[in-house]
Amino acid sequence: MSFNKILIANRGEIALRIMQTCRELGIATVAVYSTADKNSLHVKYADEAVCIGPAAGKESYLNVSRIIAAAEITNADAIHPGYGFLAENADFAEVCASTGLKFIGPTADMIRKMGDKNSAKETMIAAGVPVIPGSDGLIRDAAHAYASAEEIGYPIILKPTAGGGGKGMRVVNEPDMLEKALVASQTEAQQAFGNKGVYMEKFVQSPRHVEIQILSDQHGTTLHLGERDCSIQRRHQKLIEETPSPVVDEALRNEMGAAAVAAASAINYEGAGTIEFLLDTDNSFYFMEMNTRIQVEHPVTEERYDVDLIKEQILIAAGESIADRQYTPKGHSIECRINAEDPENAFRPSPGELQVFHTPGGHGIRVDSHGYASYRVPPHYDSMIAKLIVTAHSREEAINRMLRALDEFIVVGIKTTIPFHKKLLQSPEFRSGQYDTHFLETFPYGKQ
Repeated sequence: MSFNKILIANRGEIALRIMQTCRELGIATVAVYSTADKNSLHVKYADEAVCIGPAAGKESYLNVSRIIAAAEITNADAIHPGYGFLAENADFAEVCASTGLKFIGPTADMIRKMGDKNSAKETMIAAGVPVIPGSDGLIRDAAHAYASAEEIGYPIILKPTAGGGGKGMRVVNEPDMLEKALVASQTEAQQAFGNKGVYMEKFVQSPRHVEIQILSDQHGTTLHLGERDCSIQRRHQKLIEETPSPVVDEALRNEMGAAAVAAASAINYEGAGTIEFLLDTDNSFYFMEMNTRIQVEHPVTEERYDVDLIKEQILIAAGESIADRQYTPKGHSIECRINAEDPENAFRPSPGELQVFHTPGGHGIRVDSHGYASYRVPPHYDSMIAKLIVTAHSREEAINRMLRALDEFIVVGIKTTIPFHKKLLQSPEFRSGQYDTHFLETFPYGKQ
């Protein structure tokens, strides 16, 4: 099987990224866009483009019927969902399959198995993958919550079984706070995801967020491409990612990689995916969740392993085997997310016109962006306008190269997170690699 035309059900830099690979493979592309994105580069660069609705995501990029109609009228034979929007929507994958469109990613059943965090955890336990001690299923009521917390031991964290991005999470340090936190967590989960289901886990107090990139074909082969350290986060949103992790040695990498392969194999996974772990200070690691899609931070893995992960996704979807693939790591890669936000004012969104947009260049520099001078950043979507990726022989060289590249990255017209990244990369904690997921809570920019 091969594809003649792929519709990209996304926008911004990831839509461009997918188009680049399609063009190299000789595959025609279809862009879909909202009225707010009519001047976006993904619309200009695609072979065909179809407007699918107004600015609001639910009426455009989340509107399944309009996306399917766009695929049908352009005779596309596959859909790549990118990340975000419908990328992990099992119903969308199911509709694609029912209309004869190949969804470039896992099947609806695979997405459902890993999308519900409680059932995913049960699947991991059965596969022998380490999981964080937690409640036996969803919390039924306050009595169940108190009994579970007593068994697990405080502090605990309440997490919605649906959704992500930190919404609905509550850390509880003592019994007196538990019932109120449970109600708040369930209420927020219901409002954000339409599902009030909440489960409980032991709260790992100084963890690192380390994820393993995997690729699985349709023939039973699953391979891993090392780890990415995503511990620099603000309110559970990643800001900087790097590979290799400063604290993961070869033995731990092999152990975590084997666990990730076991996790994907447990559901006969297909495509690119990421197994996310919490890494404790004693090198114990616990399964957190699986992302059944390409990640925002995939470029650092691409640069270190000299691989095109989008190409691998497409070839796997077309039925190709990866059994003979050899992925050899080299050097150190770091990615900074450049967001249209004002770090001096609690990271307030800063949409508007890019009056000047000059990206850095030189050896070891990569910029994935949909920005250009005179482009107007819309207020309706994610604030990321670029990903700056550097690669060098060592971590120290990569940090110095990133600082040089950030100095050369000139954006006029809106506020960006470039000053934040400069300050962070010069901090002793980041330079030494001694940071965890809570670091930004005390860092001058992050604590606002």
